[in-house]
Amino acid sequence: MNYIKHLTGFFEKVVLDKALNPTHVSLYMALFQFWNCNRFKNPISINRDEVMRISKISSKATYHKCLKNLHSLGYINYEPSYNPFKGSHVILFNFSEDLKPAPKSERKPKNEPLIEPVSEQALNKSCTSDETSTEQAVVPSINYINNTNSSNEKNVANLNEQAKNVIAKNEAISEINNSDLENEKIKEEKSSAKKEEKEMQNFNSAFANSIENQIKNSWQKDVGGFVIPIEAEVSPLKKAKPTIEEVKNYFQENNFPELEAQKFFNYFSSVGWLVGGKIPMINWQAAAQNWMINAPKFISNAEQPNRPKHLNTTTDKNYAEPL
Repeated sequence: MNYIKHLTGFFEKVVLDKALNPTHVSLYMALFQFWNCNRFKNPISINRDEVMRISKISSKATYHKCLKNLHSLGYINYEPSYNPFKGSHVILFNFSEDLKPAPKSERKPKNEPLIEPVSEQALNKSCTSDETSTEQAVVPSINYINNTNSSNEKNVANLNEQAKNVIAKNEAISEINNSDLENEKIKEEKSSAKKEEKEMQNFNSAFANSIENQIKNSWQKDVGGFVIPIEAEVSPLKKAKPTIEEVKNYFQENNFPELEAQKFFNYFSSVGWLVGGKIPMINWQAAAQNWMINAPKFISNAEQPNRPKHLNTTTDKNYAEPL
């Protein structure tokens, strides 16, 4: 294969293809180098890091995008392996056959020189005059070619720099957009979490209110399983607090001294007639019965009738006396 004709055909296609940019051309030239090392045999196995190093492409996203564009535009046939231990395959097409031969009328004879002679040279002194001429001055051909070549090289260098700047700007914009998207996602997650917290708080408050309403409008049960009516269902007789006279009469009816009745009344009056300090007393007669049952446990040693008297002692005992 004539690689010169191939590159000539490739660049003719590049001139007409407006979808390509310098990055595509650089990537294709790197693939062409691999193809050249493989003696122009297809397919060739490529390594992404090596191709990016040769083509001077630093972004993986740009590399894959340009590779897929060259495949879709018909410059190469890309067959990815999706295996890190096995290289992808690329087939390069021969563009040397696309060159059209020049017609015989435009062909030059073999002995004709490549550089055409200059039709006009500097005028002879005999033909010169002091008058101004309307014709344009003839520019030497060699200097003209050198100037055009240098200007073309400058233009190509400027285009390459502009392309690099555009690629760098696009990559920076894509990174900024990605960071903005991540920040928006984080904000959305935080706002959704706050909404869920508010909903849970509202649900808990509504649930607590409903339970309170149910307790107020229905019967409630204690831990032991006994049904306790609400305050509205308690009879007025049981709800009313007893007077000291009622307590004394009740204790006298049960053959209990008046002092115990006074103790019972004073104790429960001090705690607001609450059982255990929490539950309102419903039946004070039942509480008085419990008081009478437990009263002997709290009688002092001196008041117990069956206790031996010789064990009692007074506060003014003289311990110096012998036993």
